[in-house]
Amino acid sequence: AYRVGKINPPGLRWRLRLLRRWLPLAFWLIVVPLMHGVLPWAISTLTSRHGWAAGLSPGIWNWIGLIPITVATALLIWIYAWKWWPAERVIQTPSFLIVRGPYRFTRNPIYIAYLGIWLGWAIFFGSISVLLVWLLWCLVAILNLVPREERDLEAEFGDFYLQYKNRVPRWFGRGKA
Repeated sequence: AYRVGKINPPGLRWRLRLLRRWLPLAFWLIVVPLMHGVLPWAISTLTSRHGWAAGLSPGIWNWIGLIPITVATALLIWIYAWKWWPAERVIQTPSFLIVRGPYRFTRNPIYIAYLGIWLGWAIFFGSISVLLVWLLWCLVAILNLVPREERDLEAEFGDFYLQYKNRVPRWFGRGKA
């Protein structure tokens, strides 16, 4: 029985802590595959599939699309294994800056991975509609998401982020020493 006026019943704090720990993992195991696997497939059904034999099986060249999908998926696994994605990062500026792991080579490995997956699906499905969505994702990331995140990170971490930004490229290439 609970005492009158008690705010947290026994075990509630433990359940909330457990939920905060496992919710991000559930998100990445359920939502990410739906958004970056099932959604491209569904979009590909809207138009014809180029290279597919009678629309039923991929042609030889379509299989090349599995290369960027595999590389991008491996990159995502590396990212998530490296930092065990904090729940707060999904919505707001993080409380710490990660500069190791894949973040040593690019400031935006997650965007690169997601865009690589969508490009791979566009090739695999031979779908103009998936390619158009990929182009839209590219424009949104390049013109909106990345600049906004960089402003937020610069405001949060100041000179430390500016040094990191000068050392590591936004997308690809060689950073400055």
